[in-house]
Amino acid sequence: MNRHWVTLEYPEILKRLARYADFSGGADLARSLLPTPDFREARERLALTREARALLDVRPDFALGGVYDIRPFAERARHGVTLQPADFLQVRDTLTGAGRVKRTLTQLETQFPGLADIAWRIQPLPNLVEAIVRVFDDRGEVRDNASPELARIRHDLRVAQERIQERLRRIISAADVAPYLQEAIITRREGRFVIPVQADFKGHVQGIVHDRSASGATLFMEPTAIVELNNTLRELTLAEEEEIYRLLRMLTDHVGREADAITATLDALSEIDLTFAKARYAIEIDATEPELVPIPEQPPAPRDGNLHPGTVVHLPGARHPLLNPATVVPVNVELDDDTHVLVITGPNTGGKTVCLKTVGLLTLMAQAGMHLPTDPGARLSCFETVVADIGDEQSIEQSLSTFSSHLTNIISFLEQVDHRALVLLDELGAGTDPAEGSALARALLEAFRRRRCTAFVATHYPELKLYAHGTPGVRNASMEFDVETLAPTYRLIVGLPGRSNAFAIARRLGLPEGIVMEARKMVSGEELRADDMLEDLHNLRLQTARARDEARQAHKESEALAGDLRKRLRNIEEERREILRQAEQEARAELTALREEIRALRQRLLAAPWREVSPVLEEVSAELDELEFSMPTTEPLAAPETAAPVGPIREGDTVKLLSLGIQGQVVAVEGEEVVVQAGPLRTRVGADAVELLQRAQPTAVVSDRIKIPPRGPSPGLQIDLRGQTVEEALEHLDRYLDDAAMAGLPWVRIVHGKGTGKLRREIREFIATHPLVSAYESAAENEGGDGATVAHLVHS
Repeated sequence: MNRHWVTLEYPEILKRLARYADFSGGADLARSLLPTPDFREARERLALTREARALLDVRPDFALGGVYDIRPFAERARHGVTLQPADFLQVRDTLTGAGRVKRTLTQLETQFPGLADIAWRIQPLPNLVEAIVRVFDDRGEVRDNASPELARIRHDLRVAQERIQERLRRIISAADVAPYLQEAIITRREGRFVIPVQADFKGHVQGIVHDRSASGATLFMEPTAIVELNNTLRELTLAEEEEIYRLLRMLTDHVGREADAITATLDALSEIDLTFAKARYAIEIDATEPELVPIPEQPPAPRDGNLHPGTVVHLPGARHPLLNPATVVPVNVELDDDTHVLVITGPNTGGKTVCLKTVGLLTLMAQAGMHLPTDPGARLSCFETVVADIGDEQSIEQSLSTFSSHLTNIISFLEQVDHRALVLLDELGAGTDPAEGSALARALLEAFRRRRCTAFVATHYPELKLYAHGTPGVRNASMEFDVETLAPTYRLIVGLPGRSNAFAIARRLGLPEGIVMEARKMVSGEELRADDMLEDLHNLRLQTARARDEARQAHKESEALAGDLRKRLRNIEEERREILRQAEQEARAELTALREEIRALRQRLLAAPWREVSPVLEEVSAELDELEFSMPTTEPLAAPETAAPVGPIREGDTVKLLSLGIQGQVVAVEGEEVVVQAGPLRTRVGADAVELLQRAQPTAVVSDRIKIPPRGPSPGLQIDLRGQTVEEALEHLDRYLDDAAMAGLPWVRIVHGKGTGKLRREIREFIATHPLVSAYESAAENEGGDGATVAHLVHS
C-alpha cells in the first residue's frame, strides 16, 4: 500500500471497517479497499454507502447471514478436486442467501438503484441448490433417496444387519456359548459384527479373532456362523461408499461447471457486504456524507499572484476517526477561495500533527466511499494524489538523521505533485540549524505553492508566519493554547498565527518578574510589537467567540422556548379535541337511551290487542311527543378540518416514512411495528419511524341524530273496500297504508268481504310485497274472519 497512506494510518481505518463485514469476502474487500482518484467512481461509492444507510434505517436487520466465501470450492471443483459434504452445505447456504439478497434489493430498485444494480449480478443457481438439497440433509448426511441405487443398497444393508444381529442374539443366548462370553453384547470391529469372548475360553467358540482388549482378557470374535453374512454386509458397505462417491463427483462436476457464475455471485456479494460495512461503520462513528468536488483538468488563471488551483477543503467539526470519540476535540478546517496553503503553528503536543492526519485521512476515506466523522456540510475535492511527510522518519539502517529522512521523503514526490495533489508536511525544515532550516522550509513551501498544490504545513518557524502573511494564496493558522491552564485546547484557529507564550507561561510557573522583564528587553522591539499585536488579535477573537457563543446560546434558548410553546399548543389542541370527543360520547349515550325508550313504546303498541289500541295509542303518542320535545338535536362534534390527526396508527391510515421521505398506506399494525405499502415498496418499521398524515376514511357514515318523521292525522284503524273494483281498491289501499304509516299505526284492518274471494286474493297479494307491511293475517271470527285482513305495519 502507498506509504503515504500508511503514514496517515489509513490501514487502521480499513481494519476497523472489516469488522463490520458479514462474511470473509466483504472483510477481505474492506482490508484491500483503496481510495480512487476518479471523481465519478468516488461519487458512486459515496452514493452506495448512502443507499445502504437508508436501507438500514428501514430494515436494520438486513444482513448477509449464512453466506461464505465459496470461491475456493468453485476453483477446486473446476480442477476436478472432489468436494466434501461440508463444502456442499456451504455452497447451498451461500447460494440460498444470495438469492434472498437479490430478491430483497431488486424489489427495492426504485429506492436503491445502486444496490439493485450490484444485486442483478447475483446468480443464485437454483438447479445446483436443488441438486445439493436432494443429496444432503441439514447435517451433511447423504439422504437414502439421493439416488435409486443408494436407496436399494441401504435397504439391503438394513436387512443384512438385522439378519446378523438376530443370528448373534441367538448365539450369545445359547447355553454352549453364553458361559464363555465376557458380556452378552454385540459390537463391531473393522466394520464386522463380533462378540466379546473371554480369552481363556477362545477354543470353546468357533470363529475369527478381530481384536483384543487393552488388558488382554477379552477377545472380539466373529462367529463362524455369521462370516458369510458379514461378508455380504461388507460388500454392501463398499457399494454404498462407491455410490456416495459417485454422487459427490456428480455434484462436484456441477459446481465446476458453475464456477464462473459462483465467482461472479461472490464478487457481487462481497461488494454489497463492503457497502453495508461502510454504512454500519458510518453509523457507529456518527458520520455524514461529504460532497465531493471535481478538480478542473487545467487550474484557473492566477489572480493577482494567487495560484489557487480551484480545490475545496471544508471540514466542519472534523474528528479523527481513530481517536476516542468521547474525548476527541473537533476541528474546523476550511480553505476559502483565496487560500490553498495553510501554515499551522502552535506548541508541541498542541494537535498540529493530528490536524494534518485528520485532513489527509478524511480525504482518503471520502475517495474510498466512506462517510466522514464531521458535522453536516463537509466538502472536499477529489484529489489525484495525497502525499504526507509526518512523524519522525529517522532511519538507523540507512544512517539518516531526522532532517535527512524528511528531506529524502519530500524530494521523492516534489517533482510529481501538481494542482491535483494534497500535500501534508509536518515540522517542515526541522532537525537542522534553525536559520538554515527556516530558509529551506520557506523555499520548499514556495516550490509547492508554485506547483499550485493544496498544502497543509505544520511548523515552529516564526519566519513562516511572515511568509504566510505576505504571500497570496497562503494563510496562517494556529492551534489554540490556554495560558491559564498551560494546556493546549486542540482547537484550530484559521487566520491567526500561533503566539509565543514563553513569557506568559514563565509568569504562570512563578518565574520572578524581574527575570521575565530582563528577557523581554533582549527581544527586539519589532518582535514584541508583533507578539502584542497577536495578543490583541487573540483577545479580540476571544471576545468575538464569546459573543458568538452567547448569540448561539440565546438562539438555542429561544428555540427551546419556541419548542416548549409548540408543545403546549399541541397539548391544548389535544385537550380541546378530547373534550369534544367526551361531549360527543355523552350526547350519543343520551341518544341511545332515548332510542331504547322509543323502542320500548313501540313494542308496547305492537303488543297491545288491536281493539284496545286507541287508548294505548293516545297514551304512547303523548309520551312520544314528550320524548321528541326533550330529545337533543346534536350533531357529531368534530375537530376542525385543519387539525393534524392524532392517536395510534391504524390500518388504512396514510403515513410518511421519515427515513425515506415518501408516503404510503398502513396495511397492517403488529404490536409496536407497522407494515407500510409505498408504491412497490412494502416495509416493516417501528411505529415511531412514521408520521401520521391522514386517517383512513370510513366506508359508511352513520348519523348519530335521531330523526322522528312528523306524525300525520290518523286515517283510522280500518278501511272498507267492499263494492270496489280491484284497481280502485288497490289504489285506495296504497294511499291508506301510506297515511297509516305516517300516523304511526301499528296495524290496520282491511275489510274486503268474502264474495268470490277474488278481491281478497288480489289485496293479499298486493300487501304481501308492500314495503310498509311486515305481516298480515285473517281477522278473528268475531271481527269478520276471512272477510277482513289484519296487516301489521313496518316500524323504524
